Amino acid sequence: MIGKLLKWILPLVVLLAALAGGRYIISQRPEAPQFNPPVVPVAIDAIRVQPVDYRVVVRSEGTVEPRTESTLIPQVSGKIVEISPSFREGGFFAAGDLLVRLDPRDYQLAIASAEAQVAQAESALEQEIAQAKVVENDWRMLGKEAPELGLRKPQIAAARAALLSAQAQLERARVDLQRTQIRAPYEGQVLEKNVDIGQFVSPGTVLARVYATDFVEIRLPLSSRQLEFVDLPERFRDDTTGGSEGPAVRLKASLGRETWAWEGRIVRAEGAIDTRSRQLFVVAQVDNPYRRGVGDRPPLRIGQFVEAEIDGRVLPGAYVIPRGALRDGDGVLVIDAESRLQRRQVEVAWTDGENAVIVAGLAPGEVVNVTPLAVATDGTLVSATIDGVPPAPRERPGEGGPPGDRVAAQERPQ
Repeated sequence: MIGKLLKWILPLVVLLAALAGGRYIISQRPEAPQFNPPVVPVAIDAIRVQPVDYRVVVRSEGTVEPRTESTLIPQVSGKIVEISPSFREGGFFAAGDLLVRLDPRDYQLAIASAEAQVAQAESALEQEIAQAKVVENDWRMLGKEAPELGLRKPQIAAARAALLSAQAQLERARVDLQRTQIRAPYEGQVLEKNVDIGQFVSPGTVLARVYATDFVEIRLPLSSRQLEFVDLPERFRDDTTGGSEGPAVRLKASLGRETWAWEGRIVRAEGAIDTRSRQLFVVAQVDNPYRRGVGDRPPLRIGQFVEAEIDGRVLPGAYVIPRGALRDGDGVLVIDAESRLQRRQVEVAWTDGENAVIVAGLAPGEVVNVTPLAVATDGTLVSATIDGVPPAPRERPGEGGPPGDRVAAQERPQ
C-alpha cells in the first residue's frame, strides 16, 4: 500500500520541484535593454522666402509680318527697257528709286502730238478774239452796240473749250510718260519679282511685291489669363490723347545653333477676340529690323517665327518659389522651427515654366520645401538644406547633446 502511494507521490513531487525551479530561473533572468529605433529625418532641399517686387513676363509667339506690303502694277503699257540692280528678290531700295523703266517713245510722240493740238487751239482762239475785236470796232464806228453773235462770243467759248481739251490731252500724255518710270513708293525690300527686261507689260500686270522696312509687326495671341497682367495701349473712340505707350517686348529666334534677340514694343491690340481660340491678338512693332545689330545678328526677316516675352505688371511683395514646389496647385510644404513639414494653402497669382508667384499665405523668412516628395504628411521630420547650405550637425534631430536628448528626439512621434 505504501509502495503504491510512493509510486504516485514521487513523480508529483518531482514535477512540482521542476515547476518551482523553472519559475525561480525565470524570475532571476537578466533584464533585456530597451531600444527604440532612431527616427531618420528625410533629407530635402528648401529655400527661405522673402517678399520681392516681381515683374510678370508673359510669353507668346508669332510670325514676322511687314508693316506695309504693296503690289507694283504699271498704269501704262510698254516694253521693259531698264530695271534697277536692286530690283530682285531681297534687294533694298529707297523711297523714289527707279525700279523699272518702260519704253517711253510712244508717250514722247503722244506729247508732241498733244503740244501741236494745243498750239492749234491757241491759234484758233486768237483768231476768234481778233475777229470779234474787228466787228466791235465796226459797230462802234456806226455808233451802235454790237450784238453778241456779232462779237463771236459763242465761237470764242468753243475755241477756249477746245484749248482746254488740248491742254488736258497734253497733261495726260506727260503723266503717261512719267508712268513709264515705276518708282519705289517707300523705303523697302523686294519680296517677289515677276518680270524682267525685254518683257512687254500692260496695266494689270504684276511686276513685283514689295514691303516697307522701316519697321515690322508680329501678331501675338494672348489668353484672358495673360491679358490680366499686360497693360495694353487701349484706344477708345473719344480718346484724344492717342492712347498710352505699350509694354516692351523681347523677341527671340533660333537660327541653327544660335539664338538671337530683338527689342520691340506692343503698339496696339486688335479690335476683336478670335472666336476659335478665344484669344486676343496684340501687335508688337520692331523698328529698323534690317539695321546691323550687335555682333553678327541677322536681320529680322518676313515670315520668321519668333518667341516673345512681354513685360507684364509688377506684383509687389510677392514670394517667388520654383513651380515644382507647389502641391495640388495651391499648397506648399513649410518647415517649422522643429524641422517638421506643415502643409500650407497659399494664393498663387502667376505661374510660368519655372516659377510660381505667391501673393498670400506665406510670411517673410519662412522655409519652403522644394524637393518633390511622393508622400508627405504633416509632422514629417526633415533635414533641410536651405538655400544650398546643409544643416549643421548640432541642428540635425537625434544628433548632438546628451544621450537623453537624442532619445527624446528619436521617440518623438511623427
